[in-house]
Amino acid sequence: MEQALETAIGLRIRKLRIEKNLTLDDLADASGVSRAMISRIERGEASPTASLLARVCAALGLSLSAFFAEEGEVSPLSRRHDQQVWRDPETGYMRRSVSPPGTASDVDIVDVEFPAGARVSFPPHAASNGMTQHIWLFDGEMEMTTGDTVHRLLPGDCLFMPVSEGHRFHNPGNIPARYCVVLDRRGH
Repeated sequence: MEQALETAIGLRIRKLRIEKNLTLDDLADASGVSRAMISRIERGEASPTASLLARVCAALGLSLSAFFAEEGEVSPLSRRHDQQVWRDPETGYMRRSVSPPGTASDVDIVDVEFPAGARVSFPPHAASNGMTQHIWLFDGEMEMTTGDTVHRLLPGDCLFMPVSEGHRFHNPGNIPARYCVVLDRRGH
């Protein structure tokens, strides 16, 4: 199953890159990810981390949610059993794309389960095109860092932040944290 997902991720990146008329070098320059790594991912030989995949997606003008959206019939309803799930190979965090794919909405909703002690960093990236996000914590605790500011989130807390500034997610607790990301792709 994981190999099939790696292959699908690689094929999707290649398809989007070609549709945008980008060479491997163009995408590498825009994303800050090496040409060799993008090539390995496209061939299904490497599994991208969340941070790396987010940079490639931003360079392609997509959120992670839009990247994982299934192509096909558009419906306003997204059934749980049909929602795309992806696990970061580095941290083990799991993200479920909740939003119905293919709709005209500029908002993506993602359900995340983040393991105890895990950390992931998303570097600043101008290609995020003004996207913003809300992080709404349901269970556990999270430390969210943007710039030099650390925000400690407890259940029920919600943090707003621009995607382009870069940020770090850390679960300092001893249980998994579960939260919702509401991503606005419109830019301001």
